Amino acid sequence: MGLSIAVASGAYGLSFGALSTAGGLSVLQTCALSVLVFTGGSQFALIGVLGGGGSAVSGTASAVLLGVRNMVYGVRLAPLLHLRGLQRVVGAQLVIDETTAVALTGEATGGELARRAGRFGYWFTGLALFVLWNVATLVGAVAGEAVGDPRRYGLDAAAPAAFLALLATRLDSRPAWATAVVAALVAVAVVPVVPAGVPVLVAALVPVVAVLAGRRRPDEATS
Repeated sequence: MGLSIAVASGAYGLSFGALSTAGGLSVLQTCALSVLVFTGGSQFALIGVLGGGGSAVSGTASAVLLGVRNMVYGVRLAPLLHLRGLQRVVGAQLVIDETTAVALTGEATGGELARRAGRFGYWFTGLALFVLWNVATLVGAVAGEAVGDPRRYGLDAAAPAAFLALLATRLDSRPAWATAVVAALVAVAVVPVVPAGVPVLVAALVPVVAVLAGRRRPDEATS
């Protein structure tokens, strides 16, 4: 399972590499992002803002907001992985959606065997995906640079489309859909009054408000 996930997700690196160079980054900058950041959603968010004319500050802020979820994953995985020393440095880099899902797949069955399988799945998936993602990024970046101006081919909308494709897999419930729709409406509404890239940051407040509101309701019901 880990290998199939790594191959399928790693293929997105081709899109990222091509879109990143089309958005104005060099091949070296593009590859550095994949090595150092290594979280697809945040990387697509950054190049989406830059490609849309936003500033590097806005793009970075958008990427950081999306990357915060990996901190939550890290807290959840810590009791399972038991990383120490250098392992923690390498392991922290591999904390992403796919590795978390694989590591926790067998947790419901319990037992030491399931925990060992989870740890193996985490490392195998993470390392395989890291290699494939970065190789694909390099290939996509070189190919994208050779293509030239993406607007000639209608590819200027590819970054938002790729990001929406990643987002679609998270819309698995009515609350998630409602939050996404409201966030999109808020982003569109503020476009005329804020600089490029800022609408994403404003829209990011919507899920925060939704989470806080969801926590208050149980408290109000018990009071």
